[in-house]
Amino acid sequence: MKRILVINPNTSIHVTEMVVASCRLAHPGTQWDGATARLGAAYISSESAYAVAAHAALDAYAEHFAGHDAVLIACFGDPGLLALRELATVPVVGLAQASFEAAQQRGPFAVVTGGKAWGPMLERFARTHQLDARLVGVHTVDLTGAQIAQAPERAHGVLFDACALGLQAGAGCIVLGGAALAGMAATLQPRLAIPLLDNVLLGAQAVVDAALRPPSALAPSDAARSAVKGLSAALTRLLV
Repeated sequence: MKRILVINPNTSIHVTEMVVASCRLAHPGTQWDGATARLGAAYISSESAYAVAAHAALDAYAEHFAGHDAVLIACFGDPGLLALRELATVPVVGLAQASFEAAQQRGPFAVVTGGKAWGPMLERFARTHQLDARLVGVHTVDLTGAQIAQAPERAHGVLFDACALGLQAGAGCIVLGGAALAGMAATLQPRLAIPLLDNVLLGAQAVVDAALRPPSALAPSDAARSAVKGLSAALTRLLV
């Protein structure tokens, strides 16, 4: 049985549990282990929180990576993705990259997520990873992912309205992004005329596929080795 480490780069244990439960339901033949950030924000909703979350993701990987066949970053924005790939000896998959890649295969797509700050952040993410060619828009709602998770039924209306904007922009499918929104795509799908994709399910499928591929002899990059100060003992061991 393959073991996958799910790293939640924010400090909300509830979000970690939601993502892990969704992954276990979708792929019961895989062992899913959750790791929650020990530092940073309870919800990532700014550039500064995103920067800290990248550190938190590296820290969690250093503490918990042993024995796992792949890593899933459980944040729709993938903080620390490239840095983790530099350090890790197993495949590393992020919710956003996996979702954008899956959606663009269907044609023009839009993204709907919680938290206004995520609009420009995700647009930049798409450009950086060259996943913006078929992206017709990122539509956010005022409610954050954390607020949506606390009372999902109250968010249905505003999320549907945001999805309608994506449809009007010419999207052939919409990614419902956000770790805390796991499972909500299935609830909203009957109201939409185009596919609404669950970012957690897309990420889970991508990381399972990555774990099942033959090992590619990944090794930490020598470029990552340098003198460090003030980091956790586990992360220090990886970096020096």
